[in-house]
Amino acid sequence: MKIEGFTTKAIRRFNQYQEEQHCKLCSNHIVKSLSNGVLLLTLVGLANLSNSANAQLATNASSRSQATLSSVADEYLLGAGDRIHVDVFGVADYTGDYQVLSDGSISMPLVGVVPVQGLTLLQASNDISRRYARFLRVPSITVRLVSARPIKVAISGEVYRPGVYSPGDTSSSTLSAGPSATPSASASGSGSVPTLTSLIQMAGGITQSADIRKIRIERTQNLAFGTSKRIEVNLWQLLQSSDLSQDITLRDGDRIVIPTATALDPAEANKMASASFSPTTITVNVVGEVQHPGAVQVQPNTPLNQALLAAGGFNTRAKRDAVEFVRLNPNGTVSRREVAIDFTQGVNEAKNPPLRNYDTIVVSRSGVSKLTDAISPILSPLTGILGVLKIFGF
Repeated sequence: MKIEGFTTKAIRRFNQYQEEQHCKLCSNHIVKSLSNGVLLLTLVGLANLSNSANAQLATNASSRSQATLSSVADEYLLGAGDRIHVDVFGVADYTGDYQVLSDGSISMPLVGVVPVQGLTLLQASNDISRRYARFLRVPSITVRLVSARPIKVAISGEVYRPGVYSPGDTSSSTLSAGPSATPSASASGSGSVPTLTSLIQMAGGITQSADIRKIRIERTQNLAFGTSKRIEVNLWQLLQSSDLSQDITLRDGDRIVIPTATALDPAEANKMASASFSPTTITVNVVGEVQHPGAVQVQPNTPLNQALLAAGGFNTRAKRDAVEFVRLNPNGTVSRREVAIDFTQGVNEAKNPPLRNYDTIVVSRSGVSKLTDAISPILSPLTGILGVLKIFGF
């Protein structure tokens, strides 16, 4: 027994000695290789400097795109109805899709019930890793969103169709978090995480009176205590400097308010009208003495003169110097005023106002047409009598 114990101990020390010598040899080899390779690496580095700079620009652009998806993954909060994929590296039996139940939890092998309600993907990954640390030496766990639950958000204020909406479909997007997570999106791009601008589009777009600099988002922070926070959004920065951080990712229960602008510069109004979150067309009514009276589809902020031309222009009976302009105000009142027609005028509120949805332009009859229409009923019987007399030769 003593001999066997001594032999085992000697073998163990010998193996340890071999490992130490092997490490020293590897270290010396690395140092020599580095010394000989310094000059070669320097020359290669100088030759590829310009290529590296160009590649860096492409990498930065890709990084910005990845950062956008990564921020979405950091913001999305899990809840009942979500379907997630949990990848336990090296343990295929524990890897799979899990449905978040109505109580906000998932059930996994060994660790049992794991509450994930209100957690981000990264927080869920960390919590599951902590639970598996009892069974795995170094657990590496990645959580990916397979399909998101439908969310409900409310929007009010200066949009054409305020109300409650269920925007977005993340089923074809890939949001993940964990040690080996790489946020990406499907090539088709058909699915996307709902954002503020996509919701505004669903609500018919902003009106011409919208103040896009002071949009408010009321967001519930804690359902149990009813706490909430207010997020201020400036979509004008999105239009001016392509600041994508202003296009906030929406969460379940968000309430969006788009206030009314107190004053609006015409140049800004034109830029807002061409934005993706503005309606493509609006409907105005041109009635009376025009070639094609009725509803006309025009672009937002189209001036009054252009709407008249879209309706075919004046007919021969029209009063050409002025029209009546009727507008239904947001508070339910109706404003009427006469607008002098001058086709040389640019866009201005007094003589060529920009139009809003459902504005009405009334083109009246000229004075001659009114007189003709007034005496026509009187002259009509006489015309009939004269026709009869002409038949009999009188």
